[in-house]
Amino acid sequence: QVQLVESGGGLVQAGGSLRLSCAASGRTFSRFIMGWFRQAPGKEREFVAAINRGGDSTAYVDSVEGRFTISRDNAKNTVYLQMNSLKPEDTAVYSCAADDDRSNVGYRHRIQSEYDYWGQGTQVTVSS
Repeated sequence: QVQLVESGGGLVQAGGSLRLSCAASGRTFSRFIMGWFRQAPGKEREFVAAINRGGDSTAYVDSVEGRFTISRDNAKNTVYLQMNSLKPEDTAVYSCAADDDRSNVGYRHRIQSEYDYWGQGTQVTVSS
């Protein structure tokens, strides 16, 4: 089992920045591909970003490319999502997820069902 706890959400004005953190406990963090997903009110949960075990392979949804950066610190068992130039349409509950997978980040890591463990989520609200 892996427990995931997100933090860092909040209210920010458009154009501002936030950094989300996801702390993992339980099993060896470095064996997991980590992903961030988000769910806006009335919408389906969507993929945001993913990072491989070593931190040198990443993927992003087009709408956040160039504004968001996913990273990880395996020594701290934590994955981060740095969010810059935030827009009102980024408002959502952001959740991290872990996939016990030794491969590099691929298309399947954009799919929710690929992931084995999920956090509870943290709210991000961007005002206009």
